[in-house]
Amino acid sequence: MNIRMTDGADREAVFRVEAEAFGYDKEARLVDSLLDDPTAEPRVSLLAMDGDRAVGHILFTAGRIEGSGVKVSLLAPLSVVPDSQGKGVGGKLVEAGLEHLAAMGVELVFVLGHPTYYPRFGFVPAHTYGLKAPYSIPEKHAGAWMVRALNGAALGDVQGTFACADALHRPEHWRE
Repeated sequence: MNIRMTDGADREAVFRVEAEAFGYDKEARLVDSLLDDPTAEPRVSLLAMDGDRAVGHILFTAGRIEGSGVKVSLLAPLSVVPDSQGKGVGGKLVEAGLEHLAAMGVELVFVLGHPTYYPRFGFVPAHTYGLKAPYSIPEKHAGAWMVRALNGAALGDVQGTFACADALHRPEHWRE
């Protein structure tokens, strides 16, 4: 398996992976809009390739902590086609993405995701550090809003509300 950065020629493959992974095209359409959203830059978009076939995709988009100069990013979404799930594709995409972000000087990475999956990559509940999502997360899902420190000591030194790219700044993207 090869993990590589996407380019403009990969849009169809990215859309296909997103739609197959989720079984509908809501996330695929969101990713498509994020790839065109200048407020999502800098972004990291990676494809997992099995030979010539794209089997996974991950997208990290820029964000900010209001009132802070800390460099932050959001992981959303991580997608693996059904016949490649459970084979480590998602983990390789997460690790490769975090390496790219660390090299770019990103200090904190956020995700709204499965609280039993992302901790294996060092993600911890963000609310315990006073880091809030753009929209309220119901208490029963509070553990799904997570953060991972990459560079520096920003985790614990900064508090506030995460502001995301314009394409993601809608309440329906923050509900379980």
